[in-house]
Amino acid sequence: MRVVPDTSEDMWQLFNLLRAEDHVEAVTFRKVSRSAGADGVGPGESERIRVKLRVSVESVDYDGEGEAVRVKGRNTTETEHVKLGAYHTLDLDVGRAVKIEKHEWDAVDVRRLREAADPAADADLAVMTIDEGLANLFLVGASVTSHRAKVEKSMPRKTGAAALGYDKALTTFHKNTLDAVLRHVDLEKVKCFVVAGPGFAKDAFLRYADLECARLTSSDDTPSDKKSSNGERKIDQTLHAFRVHRKKIVETHASTAFRGALREVLESPSVARLIKDTKASLEIAALDEFFQTLANKPERALYGPAHVFAAHDLGAIDTLLIADGLFRCADANARRRWVALVEEVEAGGGVARVFSSAHESGKQLGELTGVAATLRFPLPDLVDADLPPIEGMAGLAIDSLNA
Repeated sequence: MRVVPDTSEDMWQLFNLLRAEDHVEAVTFRKVSRSAGADGVGPGESERIRVKLRVSVESVDYDGEGEAVRVKGRNTTETEHVKLGAYHTLDLDVGRAVKIEKHEWDAVDVRRLREAADPAADADLAVMTIDEGLANLFLVGASVTSHRAKVEKSMPRKTGAAALGYDKALTTFHKNTLDAVLRHVDLEKVKCFVVAGPGFAKDAFLRYADLECARLTSSDDTPSDKKSSNGERKIDQTLHAFRVHRKKIVETHASTAFRGALREVLESPSVARLIKDTKASLEIAALDEFFQTLANKPERALYGPAHVFAAHDLGAIDTLLIADGLFRCADANARRRWVALVEEVEAGGGVARVFSSAHESGKQLGELTGVAATLRFPLPDLVDADLPPIEGMAGLAIDSLNA
């Protein structure tokens, strides 16, 4: 199958599609040495050449910061530049075609392909957490929460001699923050842009942004012989989008301006209402329901591979919560059992939610071994049972990926 990833979401899906023993073909670059002398003897120069290689996959790594996937394996292509069986690492990037061959495309693979092909699977919303002197900007998509920008500014005290520089520092901070928003957030595409934080920092930023929009409106109405640079025109055009889509911007409280505040932002009623049908919000709602059931009706909620499979054998699972990291296990038989679990739960009328470990909710599920379930009927004896682990079916603590 040939795929062309277009976004960071697609790169995450590609990372989860690929595993050991797959075959991947893509254009890559290889450094080769050429002899300097006419007789082919003596020191030569090296150059990077463009070749198309097909490798048998041995390992796959994901770079959340660079939005890239690296596939390491042995070359299976006849070429004058790379020997058969030689190791090579393919760097897969956005916009570069990839051909994937598998011995078997299972149900989870098909689900991922459908999600990746869904035109509504781009970033659902943008979130900026802000406090005085610190702002972090995130894009929350169907499968990936990516950190797009961090703005910091040392703020003088509001009292004493330093107070003279406070207003200037605050204006600089707001300008840099607004520039980051205009550079990274496409307000025409996102469902909403959330500005969150403690205190009044979010209100002060939005007042500044509104004044900049008003300035743009005023300059539009005032004839001027001055010609702006291309960069200034680009900013003005984006400010115009900010003004047009002002109703998409939502303020909400957050306890901090750090990444940890994302979960409380997404659970805020004003935000949850706007993103109620997105994958990220559905994951949060499912995890919240599990924790509420675990607290109030503990005989109808359990987690861990041994307990979840035992409940499944009894036909008791109503909602299955499973982390995508479990499908990346190196053991092919273990993966087949996880895939079969998802298929059988859905075939039996239950709901299976596959959580992305690039979302905060997925990381939280990873702390519970990566698999949990709410039950159709109470099973107090099973919940309290001390079950031996299933051989080859260990859970996981999801690794912290730079998403």
